[in-house]
Amino acid sequence: MRNKLAIVIIPLLILLINHTHAQTGFEQLVQAGPADASKLINAYGRPLFKGFGLGMNSGWTNTAKTLGLFHFDLRVTASAVIVPTSERTFDVTKIGLSSNIRPDNPKEVMAQSFSGNKNITGPTMNIYDGKGDKLTSFNMPRGIVESIVPSPQLQLTIGLFQNTDVTVRAIPKVRFDKNIGSVTQFGLGIKHNVIQDFAGSGTQMPFDLALAFGYSRLNYSKSLNLQPASFAEPSSPDQVKDFSTQELYGHFDNYLFQAIFSKQLSFFTPYISLGYNISKTEVGLKGNYPIINGITDGELSYTTFTDPVSLNLTHVKDLRADIGFQLKFPILTLYGSYGYTESYSMVNAGVGLGF
Repeated sequence: MRNKLAIVIIPLLILLINHTHAQTGFEQLVQAGPADASKLINAYGRPLFKGFGLGMNSGWTNTAKTLGLFHFDLRVTASAVIVPTSERTFDVTKIGLSSNIRPDNPKEVMAQSFSGNKNITGPTMNIYDGKGDKLTSFNMPRGIVESIVPSPQLQLTIGLFQNTDVTVRAIPKVRFDKNIGSVTQFGLGIKHNVIQDFAGSGTQMPFDLALAFGYSRLNYSKSLNLQPASFAEPSSPDQVKDFSTQELYGHFDNYLFQAIFSKQLSFFTPYISLGYNISKTEVGLKGNYPIINGITDGELSYTTFTDPVSLNLTHVKDLRADIGFQLKFPILTLYGSYGYTESYSMVNAGVGLGF
């Protein structure tokens, strides 16, 4: 049942994380060692982290007008955040990597980010020991979803008290196959139509003006499988050799403060809003990972690193402006909007049921 629900609610999310094992090669990035792997994952994933924050802060509302007491609106929407050209690639020599990792070809330094070209393989990176001897190499990953980062929203809004709506967002934990992973989402929002506080009994105000706040969190996890190379030996006999608990995880926390102005024209309601985004990302790798880091007795050796990557980032902290509309029919409502920040833009569309 949950898998069927996921197909309806989050089809775009499947595109976002599909083929992660085959194409993005997070396991390969770990071979750079904890410090360099953190820099590579940050540079590669920046459009994903920022896109998630902006996309999940979209679609909360398309009008300043609130619902009546115990009226409800159940909606499914999807956002597509447009990644600027400047963040679809990055220069591997300009992200602060150590001298032990560098491109095989000094002239090939541009790597694809998560929203880069999915048909272009990144440069080959060589890893060296302290003596300058080459230990191993790997290719930087391709892009996954070119130019955009999609995100879904499923939410229920209920009118609870005077000129105020409360919104709950939720996606139950959905497990896909081992190459995709699992996701879950929760969010809570509140909107108050402040202009109606100044209206007398029976007075119809010419427009609506509301203040709103929304918070949402999306959790993502995926199993990884980086095993020691067949020709490599552990650097010490007593180090951990269990590599069965490897996992890529991500927690995306998003906050939105928003002022909304709208005017209802029969069944059509246009709106504009000004808001402030905050998006924080915690992403990392759990488990034990064998990292080749030396030569012992003429053979390559590896050291086991536990939980080698842990990043806490604030990728979004800026103003955003949105313009959009809703078309409200007796039961069915259609939504659409366009948003803009300093460097990213986004579109959102959806459908709702309610009264």
